Amino acid sequence: MRLPAGVYHENYRQDHAWWQTKFVWARMLFLFFVLFFLFPRFANLYLISVANYIGYTILAAMGVQLLIGFCGQVTLGHAAFIAVGAYTSALSMLRFNIPYPVSLVLAAIVAGLWSVLFGLPSARVKGFYLIMTTMAAQFITVDLVITQYVARIGGRGHAFSLPPGTITVGPWVIDSEREIYYLMIVLVILCTFFMANLLRTRVGRAWIAIRDNDIAAEVLGVDIVRYKLLAFFVAGVLGGIAGAFWVSSLAAISPEHFPWTWSLWLVGVILIGGVGSNYGTIFGSMFMVLVLEALKFILVPLSPVFPQLLEKFLFVKEAAFGLAIILFLIYEPNGLAYRWWQIKNQIRLWPFSY
Repeated sequence: MRLPAGVYHENYRQDHAWWQTKFVWARMLFLFFVLFFLFPRFANLYLISVANYIGYTILAAMGVQLLIGFCGQVTLGHAAFIAVGAYTSALSMLRFNIPYPVSLVLAAIVAGLWSVLFGLPSARVKGFYLIMTTMAAQFITVDLVITQYVARIGGRGHAFSLPPGTITVGPWVIDSEREIYYLMIVLVILCTFFMANLLRTRVGRAWIAIRDNDIAAEVLGVDIVRYKLLAFFVAGVLGGIAGAFWVSSLAAISPEHFPWTWSLWLVGVILIGGVGSNYGTIFGSMFMVLVLEALKFILVPLSPVFPQLLEKFLFVKEAAFGLAIILFLIYEPNGLAYRWWQIKNQIRLWPFSY
């Protein structure tokens, strides 16, 4: 925080306030004004759709950041819990006519409990074995349970069609990209504040202690099994919210929307953005989505000369993802969040930033 000369804190609450000076308050109010008024009013539908995808990536990556970045529990199956949230929300609305806000809460709870089920092995195993356990969650949930059973409920075949007007919040009908954008902004802000505040509590400190040294944390009295399962539950809740939100952007929901590569992609997002940082989740999501859009703009003019590049964009996308991971691990291992922290310090300490 920028603290001018003569500004000091008299109590703990002031020292840990989110926005400590008038400058920071003005900056955040300006950011809210841009996000809620300027951008949705002047941006075209393409830019709004890109922003919606960034928001979905942020919501999806929050649970991965919690497990890997804050609790030290490696996961490669988070797309399974996002799928559980999406199907819970869609089924509750289509089969039982439950309002969307209630279905979103229900999706979060069901995904959280499903995540705890596959988090149980974390009490006995870690490292490579935990990776295999979370991968099993992906294949069992999406490839077996959802594809073979859940997706066939009601005789709908392979996909659930979501009629227009299904997603409503009271009188507010969410049936356009701009309406989805407003829903996304609200969910991202609420989940970000929830995560940031949770990490400042006793629970968050216990997670960080487990991440740094689980044996030392247990010696100090931290119930590591309980806190690990709680981490999986909260990560599943965040994944369920992401899945329930993504339903609003889909005309039909199918298992193909939640492949294992999406779980791997989310791990890459936090590696690039910065492990153990809420900023890292946001910066990593923005970087990965915007780089892909930039690749499309580059490949479209080249398509007459190299038509196979556009036809095989999926392979180009995967190659760009792998290259980005390698470059960041070599040249910026702490991620974009660390670079942002350095830039803020240089501005705050200018002209003595050396």
